[in-house]
Amino acid sequence: MRAWHYSRASRATGIIESAYDPNNSESDKQPLHGYQIIQLIEERSGGLWRPSAGSVYPALQLLEDEGLVQVEPVEGRRVFHLIEAGRAYVEERRDELTTARDAVSATVGAGWAERRALLHQVDTALTQVAQVGTPAQLAAARDLLVGTRRQLYRILADDTAPTDAAPTDAAPSDADAARP
Repeated sequence: MRAWHYSRASRATGIIESAYDPNNSESDKQPLHGYQIIQLIEERSGGLWRPSAGSVYPALQLLEDEGLVQVEPVEGRRVFHLIEAGRAYVEERRDELTTARDAVSATVGAGWAERRALLHQVDTALTQVAQVGTPAQLAAARDLLVGTRRQLYRILADDTAPTDAAPTDAAPSDADAARP
């Protein structure tokens, strides 16, 4: 069964179960605001899951409505406490929640986290070039990205075109711009 077939309440509780570890430390007893919950889930999933604010905040509202979390304003933010009823709910459904989490994890192939980290490093480098690079450096970075994208598609097509072709100075065509 795929993770998105679980009930809305189970998915919401899965967010909390992913952020709070009942076997764990003092940090799990501290109130958290939504962004902290998103960061914790990403960290604890090894980068496999970073829920959007658009999924976390409605889930937290549902959990508040069901009496599983307590909300209070702290320094202008709403923070969420997993209360005893919420801890009990997580414990009673731990197997179901773990199954849902594992179903999502199983869809991710080996090396995904490494590729994601590499892509983040490329993004960081590109941002630096964009911020401080000369026009010639910006053009070289663009050519490199266009060539890299083309080579990735060649890999998928099992194309044996030379990989050391010199980048062109021409602007990308409309067809290039339309490709992901």
